[in-house]
Amino acid sequence: MDFYDALTPLYHLIYPNWQHSVQLQGEQLDQIIRSQWPAHHSVLDVSCGIGTQTLGLAQRGYALTASDLSPREIERARREAQQRGLAVNFSVADMRAAHSVHGTGFDLVLSCDNSVPHLLTDDDLLLAFQQFWACLRPGGGCVLSVRDYAQEARGSNIVKPYGARVQDGKRHVLFQVWDFDQGGQGDHYDLSFYVIEDDLASGQAQTHVMRSRYYAISTTRLCELMAQAGFENVQRLDGVFFQPVLVGTKPARSLI
Repeated sequence: MDFYDALTPLYHLIYPNWQHSVQLQGEQLDQIIRSQWPAHHSVLDVSCGIGTQTLGLAQRGYALTASDLSPREIERARREAQQRGLAVNFSVADMRAAHSVHGTGFDLVLSCDNSVPHLLTDDDLLLAFQQFWACLRPGGGCVLSVRDYAQEARGSNIVKPYGARVQDGKRHVLFQVWDFDQGGQGDHYDLSFYVIEDDLASGQAQTHVMRSRYYAISTTRLCELMAQAGFENVQRLDGVFFQPVLVGTKPARSLI
């Protein structure tokens, strides 16, 4: 995906302290997993990015397999894991083909940081959830984190600031701009992610702009699609992660 390939070297700047976020998210996800599925250990992260959640869970002793659609993000995630001495099996894959690529038998399937709304139709989302279901052993769990779009304003030229980060003598100012379809009232929006890179020594600046598209789908609808794909005990968890978390379980009686 061109958006994430371009964002890869800058991705960590989304967080005020990415290393801290890796550790914190690993701890939070570990708590969710222990509360929902005690003793589950093997995790398939189907949208790992540069490894924010993958690294955090691997550091806590989980067995990680991870994939993403962006080759450059996988390259960086692999490098980040090697630097930490973590054994993670990385590959480039579309989450809609997760079972075809990874097979089955995982305890958990994970997709965090609002990744699934990159799929722009209910049909594609259902296909992805069916693939997640097929990757799991009976009794396995699915964990998603997404934006709560019911709380987001619709419109055009909506600015979402991330703040400023100083690194290696450069100040980076980050913000997103959202433009919804249908005069600002639609369920899909175009996102432009701006990173202004200001060299503090020379005073020279350059702007990086990366563009993508999202489906502003409600958590209620996502839960319905998870249930349609075969998950049981589908629910939304609040206050346990930086985004709402959706969880569901593959029936223990399942033979597939």
